[in-house]
Amino acid sequence: MVEGDQFIKTIVDSTPNMMGYWDTDLRCRYANNAFSEWFGMPPEKIIGIRFQNLVSEQLFALNEPHIQGVLAGEPQRFERTLTKADGSVGHIIGHYIPDIDADGKVRGFSIQASEVTLLKETEAKLKLAACVFENTLDGVLISDVDGKILSVNPGFVEITGYSPEEAIGQNPRILRSNRHDPAFYEAMWHEIETCGRWKGEIWNRRKDGELYLQRMTVSMVPDESGEPVRYVSVFSDITALWRKDEHIRHLAFHDALTDLPNRTLLMDRIDQKLLNSDRKPSQFALMFLDLDGFKLINDRLGHNVGDELLKDVAKRLLALVRKSDTVARVGGDEFIFLVNNPQGKDETAEVANRIVSSLSEPAEVLGEMLQIGVSIGIAMFPSDGHSSVELIRNADTAMYSAKSMGRNNISFYSTDGAGP
Repeated sequence: MVEGDQFIKTIVDSTPNMMGYWDTDLRCRYANNAFSEWFGMPPEKIIGIRFQNLVSEQLFALNEPHIQGVLAGEPQRFERTLTKADGSVGHIIGHYIPDIDADGKVRGFSIQASEVTLLKETEAKLKLAACVFENTLDGVLISDVDGKILSVNPGFVEITGYSPEEAIGQNPRILRSNRHDPAFYEAMWHEIETCGRWKGEIWNRRKDGELYLQRMTVSMVPDESGEPVRYVSVFSDITALWRKDEHIRHLAFHDALTDLPNRTLLMDRIDQKLLNSDRKPSQFALMFLDLDGFKLINDRLGHNVGDELLKDVAKRLLALVRKSDTVARVGGDEFIFLVNNPQGKDETAEVANRIVSSLSEPAEVLGEMLQIGVSIGIAMFPSDGHSSVELIRNADTAMYSAKSMGRNNISFYSTDGAGP
């Protein structure tokens, strides 16, 4: 029997839970090692001590209703946040269990308290994570290794238009926009598998079919062996920002009035053509257009009419442009027309004459019937220059030669003097 008692004591002393026994006078009759460690006292000093002397007055007042309850024969359960002997804070779940004799009389009660500090800290983190999950403006999608959506947050619903019921159980491919080729997704998943994370921008499609651009991070959640068990996608809708950036970028390279390419974009396109010609011989014609009679209309009828007339000119020029050509506004009433790979001067002259014919047609602008003309100077690459500056200068020289001949004339640049 002694050996059996010792065996039980060894088990009780080894358990990580605090265990003790108190009689009806609230004196401790037994305390295991975990109990002693919590209070920072050896068992022999705890045994015989009164409950009131072991804990603070405040803690005793908190526990007193439970003590009265257990002494009345009712088991008690409660949770406490306590300060340990070493000053650290711990969380426990406590049980008071009445010891009732054969006559139904309470002889005392045992105490079992489990420290759940780590669990409480984890619970607090989970609550915080859940709060973030529910309240973040970003969309959050959690899927398993088979690609099945397990959970989505309100941000996901707001961005995609899919309710949780519609999304859960589906594959994230329900959002696919078809704007990315298979190589894009292969590269994305290769990075997730090798690095555990992918971050980038991707076009997706909302439930209503609208395309949107999202900035997304996909993270792999591994198990203890490093194998993936979940994938978490966090994303934000940056479509409005992208449109704003695209608009700013567009304004930087286009004329604000006519929306034609401006001088900056024109010079870039000329330089690209010159660069490409080093690899593959090619030619192009640069036409410098100056409107005849525009200044008079602008001065007489005002800038509003003048602006609308310039928009009409731009529209007519765009109607003559092929995909490989460029028309740009480079000054008040000055435009440049790039003709890609014309079949010599004859085809170039034909295009120039079509421009003259189109722009000399009468135009109704703000209730006024107006008619202008155009003088065109032409420089050919590579015969008339090898840089953008040289070609524009020579075309400008030829344009003045055309203007000197009167309204609606064209002139090719010539080293002997521009001529028709």
